[in-house]
Amino acid sequence: MAVSNPDPLPAFATAFSPAPSRITIDPRWCSGRPCIRGLRVRVSDVLDLLAAGLTRQEILDRLPELESADIEAALRFASKRLSFSY
Repeated sequence: MAVSNPDPLPAFATAFSPAPSRITIDPRWCSGRPCIRGLRVRVSDVLDLLAAGLTRQEILDRLPELESADIEAALRFASKRLSFSY
């Protein structure tokens, strides 16, 4: 069952998200870390698997709840996050 969030996301959360329907940030899930589609799979988990040398298909095999577009969204999210001027 999906939990609705009555509080809007902070502006910084949506500013970093290139695919808002794919990347979610909710303080009640994964300590507020960016996740894939509200699943308890963090963007950092996907990036760590890619950094460890897994292919996209291997990630999808390990995490069958993910879709190929989720991996792409995680990469775009990370890219936008790192290009942000602090």
